[in-house]
Amino acid sequence: MRNESQCVCLIEDDELMGEALCERFEMEGLSHTWHKRGHEALADLRRQNYGVVVSDMRLPDMSGEDVFVQLRQCKTELPPFLFMTGFGAIDQAVRLLKLGAADYIAKPLEIDDLIRRIRELSEPVPAAESASATLGIAPSMRRIEHMLQRLAASDGSVLITGESGVGKEHVARRLHELAQGAGPKPFVAVNCAAIPETLLEAEMFGFEKGAFTGAAKERRGYFEQADGGILFLDEVGDMPLATQAKLLRAIQEHTVTRLGSETPIRVSVQLICATHEDLLQLCEAGRFREDLYYRINVISLRVPPLRERREDILWLAKRFAEQQSAKKGGALFTFTPAAERALLSYPWPGNIRQLKHCIERACILTDRAQLTPEALLGDLPTAVPNASGSGNSLIAYLDTCEKLYIEELLAAHAWRVGKAAEALGISRKTLWEKMRKHSIADRTKGSSS
Repeated sequence: MRNESQCVCLIEDDELMGEALCERFEMEGLSHTWHKRGHEALADLRRQNYGVVVSDMRLPDMSGEDVFVQLRQCKTELPPFLFMTGFGAIDQAVRLLKLGAADYIAKPLEIDDLIRRIRELSEPVPAAESASATLGIAPSMRRIEHMLQRLAASDGSVLITGESGVGKEHVARRLHELAQGAGPKPFVAVNCAAIPETLLEAEMFGFEKGAFTGAAKERRGYFEQADGGILFLDEVGDMPLATQAKLLRAIQEHTVTRLGSETPIRVSVQLICATHEDLLQLCEAGRFREDLYYRINVISLRVPPLRERREDILWLAKRFAEQQSAKKGGALFTFTPAAERALLSYPWPGNIRQLKHCIERACILTDRAQLTPEALLGDLPTAVPNASGSGNSLIAYLDTCEKLYIEELLAAHAWRVGKAAEALGISRKTLWEKMRKHSIADRTKGSSS
């Protein structure tokens, strides 16, 4: 019986190269399968699990990139992809790294380096207690935990991407927790979407007394507060262009200048940014500076949505229920088997944030220790589409779920857009855009939102 975590899928059309690599794999005790065509490999990868995929970029029937992209469309958990590339295809390999590939090695190959990298990538992600107690039990989250442990000794900028509500700030705080080995460090979290544009610059860089009307005394900005630690900028895509320019200067020069002052103040911060938007698309649209994007995207982490890591749904639900039990001081809240099935079958368009609100509401309103489907999902929209037999694509199905979730939150906040946006963890502007996208009419009838 093969050990899947140590099995290599080799995709290489060159006979001499393929034979040489397979011979070395046998010498190293690495079980392997060799495919010479992309479609053949893709069919195998859809059926079987592998520890690592080693693929040439150029194949006779399709590119290595096509294999990777098409496999991503049908499987939520992919093995690490290691691409072998010629000098002229390095730009393509870098693009694949941004899409989630593990690494690339340039030809001509140093086979010792290739073997070392395969062994590093095929090591099972440690199911450590710290991983189980922090981010999640799904393999994707344990891989993020493993990456954070490696990043803890670094001070490079990190960009965390993912849908609203997936726990991007939690990942940032976990990195801060792991970096405490050398002593306590500050962690300053800033939601760029929640601060009015007119105040963001003053809050970010600080101001002197009398710098503007209402500045009765001097104030340190977020950069100064985070000096020696981590500055976490959530929803950085909502930052105005003028502030982006000053942020870029602060990153490059390691100094900030308060409003009303001409004296630069030296600061040392590790910058962690997060966004639910595609920053490259914002760059193309002229809404985000490309030079800033490459400054903050030294290390990129994608936090998958809850629907892609269903193993975490019950694990998280039980943690949230335990927290509510501790608050109420009564019996431990548990779930009926039917409730567990209901939690697993719901698509959770609002991700962890929605799941947490759902559990908290059920625990507050119920008078029983055992939670039922009705207690958990009774207030959620009943019109969530049935995915089976609907004929809809996954995107259309999730769009419908998102629309219903937004309508639910708007109704819960009396259609006050600002309050609903805060609950969603997005800016008011983003919520308005989503309302327009889903044709959700404003029902405030002229009241303030």
